[in-house]
Amino acid sequence: MSSEDKEAQEDELLALASIYDEDEFKRAESAQGGETRICLELPQDFKIFVSGDSPESLQSSGFEYSVCFLPPLVLNFELPPDYPSTSPPVFTLSGKWLSQAQLSALCKHLDNLWEENRGCVVLFAWMQFLKEETLSYLNISSPYELKMCPQGKGQSRPALGPLEAGKDGGGATGSAEEEIVDARAVQDVESLSSLIREILDFDQAQRRKCFNSKMYLCNICFCEKLGSECMHFTDCSHVYCKACLKDYFEIQIRDGQVHCLNCPEPKCSSVATPGQVKELVGEELFARYDRLLLQSSLDLMADVVYCPRPGCQTPVMQEPGCTMAICSCCNYAFCTLCKMTYHGLSPCKVTAEKLMDLRNNYLEADEATKRFLEQRYGKRVIQKALEEMESKEWLEKNSKACPCCGTHIEKLDGCNKMTCTGCMQYFCWLCMGSLSRANPYRHFNDPSSPCFNRLFQAVHIDDGEFWEVED
Repeated sequence: MSSEDKEAQEDELLALASIYDEDEFKRAESAQGGETRICLELPQDFKIFVSGDSPESLQSSGFEYSVCFLPPLVLNFELPPDYPSTSPPVFTLSGKWLSQAQLSALCKHLDNLWEENRGCVVLFAWMQFLKEETLSYLNISSPYELKMCPQGKGQSRPALGPLEAGKDGGGATGSAEEEIVDARAVQDVESLSSLIREILDFDQAQRRKCFNSKMYLCNICFCEKLGSECMHFTDCSHVYCKACLKDYFEIQIRDGQVHCLNCPEPKCSSVATPGQVKELVGEELFARYDRLLLQSSLDLMADVVYCPRPGCQTPVMQEPGCTMAICSCCNYAFCTLCKMTYHGLSPCKVTAEKLMDLRNNYLEADEATKRFLEQRYGKRVIQKALEEMESKEWLEKNSKACPCCGTHIEKLDGCNKMTCTGCMQYFCWLCMGSLSRANPYRHFNDPSSPCFNRLFQAVHIDDGEFWEVED
């Protein structure tokens, strides 16, 4: 190796290391060479289109994805001793989303660039060409179409349709299968499904990297923070700092409002994903969020009921047309209608607390609902509910309960000193206070009493009648 070549190689490698960061350029430790990872600059709203083998499948099962980044082209090179004076760099070019025919066309163009610049360092020119001109050179535009093309025994690889020739003859002139494959072109992909997954994962990672490096204004605390300290909602792209969203999410989860973890922007309906919630709140709160979210989802399912035992509450699938359910956790068999122990064909039993609701539902129901309630609870139970509620309403309207024993007393006539028929306790009809058995009228004669001189209040007394005060 001449001193001029050695110096030129060192200068070029040092220049590349200073221009590109470690993710883009990595120098080999044991030899004069290295690896460059070139991310292409894609036009705005660039899309990749995935289809099957035939035009019919393209129409019926095609998928389109918008991406901002594609996996990088990887250029591995080694500098021979007589580079750049005589020999070009030895290299391989690999890519996940380009066919071998396309990669071969790029390799050929890199050779042409060397011929045009023979005797000069060429790595930077290669990298700039791959970064800025690959799409135009290969006539790639949006949407970028990938097809599954058979190759070998059951194997397949992504490929593009026909490519037009480049300016210097480096472009493909026929289909990918007709091209002569360059040994230096390496298509680093296993299958179409793995390619799509890698493209989308890489695009998401790069978007996140760009987001983390920018500054954003949080509209809650009105502070500018790095994207690494912020979170954006996927659907609306509104950005808030993690500290504010953490407090907001924790309050909502503690209140049980797991469906209200939406974007704080007014009138915005975007909702945080479970992954975003898990990133911000602690494990205990996320477990509560996950449990409540599952429970609310199960509550919306008509064929799911919960075991009524207080210590169980396990979700149970209900068989269509059957009112019996058996808990898979505690083996408790219960009626899905009344949540009591399964009672076969017997009507559901109604507790006293539910009688009023049953009566109201029955009176407001249409004929079909009334027949369902009669079948579920039985006509006798419905009739009992109606009678008991009518009795209760009459008692509330026309009687008062004894302050001592609770017996309902109806006042037909007479003064406001009442005697309970149940426990024989004296009480005041006006204030419902208990009266002394020795002198119950003192309550009405005491000036400090709220019922002073009100013994006959609201009592109609005919002329000539006289009410004798008892001793």
